[in-house]
Amino acid sequence: MTSTLDAPGIPAPEALPALRRRTNAVLIASQILGGLGVPIGIALAPVLATEVSGTEALSGLAPTASVTGTALLSLPLAALMTSRGRRPGLVLAYLVGALGAGLVVLASVVASFPLLLLGMAAFGAGSSANLQARFAAADLAEPDRRGRAISHVIWATTIGSVLGPNIAAPTSRAFSGTAIPEKAGPFLFAAGIFAVAALVVAVLLRPDPLLTARALAPDEDHSAGSRSLKAGVAAVAGSPMARLALVTVTVSHTVMVSIMVMTPVDLGHHGASLQLVGLVISGHIAGMYAFSPVLGWLSDRFGRLAVIGLAVGLLSCAALLAGTAGPSHGQTAAGLFVLGLGWSAGLVAGSALLTDSVEGPARAAVQGLSDLTMNASAGIGGGLAGLIVARASYGWLNLVGACVLLPMAGLAVRRAVRPAS
Repeated sequence: MTSTLDAPGIPAPEALPALRRRTNAVLIASQILGGLGVPIGIALAPVLATEVSGTEALSGLAPTASVTGTALLSLPLAALMTSRGRRPGLVLAYLVGALGAGLVVLASVVASFPLLLLGMAAFGAGSSANLQARFAAADLAEPDRRGRAISHVIWATTIGSVLGPNIAAPTSRAFSGTAIPEKAGPFLFAAGIFAVAALVVAVLLRPDPLLTARALAPDEDHSAGSRSLKAGVAAVAGSPMARLALVTVTVSHTVMVSIMVMTPVDLGHHGASLQLVGLVISGHIAGMYAFSPVLGWLSDRFGRLAVIGLAVGLLSCAALLAGTAGPSHGQTAAGLFVLGLGWSAGLVAGSALLTDSVEGPARAAVQGLSDLTMNASAGIGGGLAGLIVARASYGWLNLVGACVLLPMAGLAVRRAVRPAS
């Protein structure tokens, strides 16, 4: 049998296309599975938090805990991936997410709000895995196809994510009459799904894409210092385009999360059923993922800055639609769909620009820093979102979200006018 390796861990040039296809196939499979689990938390966490805490003012803390958990896990996962590769980091993230889902169920049974927040924080590891997978897709991608490589993995989440919220209602009914509250039942389903995703990655993501990419670039400095968080911060500080990329993914994610987490609560105020909430969230997630290949192609074809500008426009339009919808469920659904589309444009273009702007050795650290920043900011935004809605209104929340877009728009315009400055 002819070997496809020139040396251990170094694929021959003719073997690279097949290796890219295999890696993407495994990442796509894990994204589909993760996409089934993560949206359950998106759809049910605010409602479950209201039931367990007894007050709507704390409803935003459950999804905020999930986003915060995603942020806190970003750096440890990035450090693990930097030293051991993508596979162990993704496996650990999915397993922690499964544990968190189990804790959420236990918290709902014993009516413990602090335990619910702890479970949701661990549940956020499932989102960490899904987010980090986009960078795994870029590890072996050709530079002029990075946007499409990232977008294809993001797109795969569509399948699971659209189904996930709609599985919530029938899964809830399955626990009727048991000790498990109906709205907590779907988290048991999510725990199983995350465990299966961990198994798929552990068994099939071989060879590891990040370690293989390093083997293909033996002349680069792969010392611990070149891959540290300090090196990542220095790489971003020294690159205007990297700074724009970091702001783009952070602002896009913060605006999306802040508006999205309070939409189920606002829909409930206007008489929406759990099934209708699931449909609206499904449409939102379809916007997040379904059109990412188109946005990836646009990013590669017309440039990252053009798609970042598109993201600003879409997110602004979404805030206008959702913020003025009132009792119109159709307009709210349209606003949430456009919100997801704007997030996708920002994430795809921002992630590709970040990868373009940083040298290979520091990329994993910068990617971890990116996920930390975007999720920490989104966690703060999600927490404040509940207070804004409780003290003002959902419309005011959308207005604040639109204002948060201004720094992202300003930086994008500056880079377009003075790209080298």
